[in-house]
Amino acid sequence: MKPEIIVVTAAYGRDRIGELGGQQAVVPIVAAAGADGIEIRRELCSEAEIQQLPALGKAISDAGLTAFYSVPEALYTEEGALNPRLASHLNEAQQLNARLIKYSLGHYQPGSDGSPLRDGLPLTLVVENDQTDCGTLAALNGYFSDNAPVGMTFDMGNWLWVGDDPIRAAGKLASFVSYVHVKAAAPTTDGWRAIALDEADNLWRETLALLPSDVPRGIEFPLEGDDLVAVTRHYVDLLREV
Repeated sequence: MKPEIIVVTAAYGRDRIGELGGQQAVVPIVAAAGADGIEIRRELCSEAEIQQLPALGKAISDAGLTAFYSVPEALYTEEGALNPRLASHLNEAQQLNARLIKYSLGHYQPGSDGSPLRDGLPLTLVVENDQTDCGTLAALNGYFSDNAPVGMTFDMGNWLWVGDDPIRAAGKLASFVSYVHVKAAAPTTDGWRAIALDEADNLWRETLALLPSDVPRGIEFPLEGDDLVAVTRHYVDLLREV
């Protein structure tokens, strides 16, 4: 069975999404490109759009797509407590009819209360390795080795931002991965920047080969060009085959 391909709206860039009229305007592009789903980014929603999540969810469903929801916050606060807005975010995700909600890990501490995450959530919750000190291999490995009740979004590129080796991270964490963010990156004088797969070396392929082949793969690298449907379709097809 080929993996589901999810297109992350942020791949089109904040400015382009603004020009198009918001994330709902991206839905037909993603559908026409043959993807299976779309990841809606909360940070790209205006307050008005947050109030219109049911309409966005309907547009996604009507287009034959699955919705994922990304919240730009940590699951654990600096004090090691669960995000106090968790219930509110879960409600938003349900309004969107999302199948999955994603956080960064944040400041998990051994013994932090995770019981609400074990009590039967209405959808899949995952934590991602982000580009902060909380997104290192040591932090994520420590969390998942402590009987974590949720799965992982493995962002292939973010390891580079925190100085970790994606190959080593895949070897350590593959068994916990339930969603992959496919991302290639190149070094610059100001740090790393995400690049399209056709411009990248083979690190992304080598990393992907070590991860589960039956979990959704999200496109989270720049999708640019005059014909966004064609550009998106090119990478949707590529990621279904590798």
